[in-house]
Amino acid sequence: MDSLKLLCHRITHWEYWPFWLIYYPMAPVWLYYSIKARSLFFFNAANPSMRNGGMAMISKMEIYNMIPAEFIPQTLFFDKDVAPGKALERVLDHGIGFPFIAKPDIGMKAFGVEKIHDKDEFQKYANWTPSHFLVQDLIPYQKEVGIFYVRKPGENRGKITGVVSKEFLAITGDGESTMLELIKKNPRSHLQLKVLERKFGAQLQNVLAKGEEFILVPYGSHTRGAKFVDISHKINTELVQTIDEVCSQMEGFYYGRLDVLYNTFEELCEGKNFSIIEVNGAGGEATHIYDPKHSLIWAWIEVARHWGMLCEISIANKKAGHTYLSFKDGRAMLKQTGALQAQLRF
Repeated sequence: MDSLKLLCHRITHWEYWPFWLIYYPMAPVWLYYSIKARSLFFFNAANPSMRNGGMAMISKMEIYNMIPAEFIPQTLFFDKDVAPGKALERVLDHGIGFPFIAKPDIGMKAFGVEKIHDKDEFQKYANWTPSHFLVQDLIPYQKEVGIFYVRKPGENRGKITGVVSKEFLAITGDGESTMLELIKKNPRSHLQLKVLERKFGAQLQNVLAKGEEFILVPYGSHTRGAKFVDISHKINTELVQTIDEVCSQMEGFYYGRLDVLYNTFEELCEGKNFSIIEVNGAGGEATHIYDPKHSLIWAWIEVARHWGMLCEISIANKKAGHTYLSFKDGRAMLKQTGALQAQLRF
């Protein structure tokens, strides 16, 4: 696909637009809820147990400590200045073997999340990381969903407001084309080409056998090429009960998205064979909006619906004694977030 066609595809498919272009037109909606809550940074009260309500700049380790251990992978925290050799020794002593996952302790949009296959890759990662980082057991399940959960303060049970299935970025061989040629045939993978070239290098000249699937990015991140499919129609009583059982044990958590790896959807609904890999608080997007079948207008309406729930929960928690962020602290958080994002992109 040539550059002009790729550019046209990106322009005509809003899911590829930059974050600011999607959300800036919604500024009047945020202003409305800010006036209603009497604060631009009302979200701080949405999840009182999370720093900044889970909007940004929160330690992932702090969140993992909120979740019952049986629902998460084994996770180790490392200081950014740790010696790679000592860090790897600790990883192996805890029974975590290659491959495993390394990720920034404070991160966003899966930037800096990598699958580590050997000692050299780990040393490179530990030397590169600009922040404290985590190492996690590799979860064996191959399917991922994002589940948006909301519970009003004072209510015993919450609800699921959206579910998105995540298809990892992959290519399928035809026995003739190189991996690079296959990547360029699909706009979704072609838009990730620069990152993929840095990651795979000369390997992209390999030819895959006919029908052979190769996963390019093994994470369900939209910014890293995953396709999001809205499966909210699959929400059922069993699934709500399973997710509610987890979230009700997380003190002070009322609003956010759980990213979950699982074996089968039926088992997930039954509360079997799944693992939570991320919990995003007030900053969590209702990512089912990114299904290519949805229009931008539909997405804006859905975002506004969720912001309304976020505002309602924040106001209720404010009345219960929890606080909003001051304007000064809110601006500082936004500045820190921008700086961190710049560091993590590579």
